[in-house]
Amino acid sequence: MAGEQGATSIADFEKSLDELAKLVRDLEQGELSLEQSLTAFERGVKLTRECQQALKTAEQRVEQLVQNNDGTLETRPFTPDESA
Repeated sequence: MAGEQGATSIADFEKSLDELAKLVRDLEQGELSLEQSLTAFERGVKLTRECQQALKTAEQRVEQLVQNNDGTLETRPFTPDESA
């Protein structure tokens, strides 16, 4: 059920991005106390790291479909440095 786990990861990623956007809005409004601002900032840093890790993990899972000389198709891990 890896597909379900992937869907959960995407939903978690989107939820984290939404929460991060809300934290940024709250901080920009300047209506939080110093303690609330520090807590929001710490949470934002944690969410940013989680999102960066999720993106890195997703990037590592991307594969490319290539056609071999005999016409068969196969998947290979995508590496951005490869020329098409």
